[in-house]
Amino acid sequence: LIGMVGIIINDSIVLVTTIDEYSKERGLFPAIVDGVTDRLRPVLLTTLTTVLGLSPLLYETSSQAQFLKPTVITLVYGLGFGVILVLIVVPALMAMQADVGAQVASVKRALRGLWRGRGPRLPVVAALVSLTALFAATLGAVIVSGGVPQFWMGLPLAAHLSPLPFGLALFLSGSALVVLLLYAVSALIFARNLRR
Repeated sequence: LIGMVGIIINDSIVLVTTIDEYSKERGLFPAIVDGVTDRLRPVLLTTLTTVLGLSPLLYETSSQAQFLKPTVITLVYGLGFGVILVLIVVPALMAMQADVGAQVASVKRALRGLWRGRGPRLPVVAALVSLTALFAATLGAVIVSGGVPQFWMGLPLAAHLSPLPFGLALFLSGSALVVLLLYAVSALIFARNLRR
């Protein structure tokens, strides 16, 4: 197991290093595609030579080879699955990391702008207060008391769902409405400021 994990980690490190080198010359997403393309042959050769070398032991029926079978099974199937991890999951995680990083940078920029007075502060504060109140009235009440407050029980889904999924559904739908209202009010404020 340790040897198999070492091979998978080594392949992943080399892939990430290749993608980082390529991303200096071009964008991240073309670098991911080119890096995976360049590392496909070495990763497959490493895996196939190990798997094909161990496959005779995998099908050995003698009693002397039986103590090796757990190790061989772990290596063969683990490395086979490791190819998927290295060539698909690692590049996907790198792309997701870039997307999330861009979102976080955008939120930081927006908050800096709000802090410096370059945006509608009142709708953002009102949205944060209403999201906190909505959490307290839905999921917070379920967490503290184990049940949904009585004033929500008149809704149609209340009879069909247990308290936690019902509270989560209420919180998510209410949050979507609050964010949509925040977007609409902020757009109106920005449009009014642009006309001036």
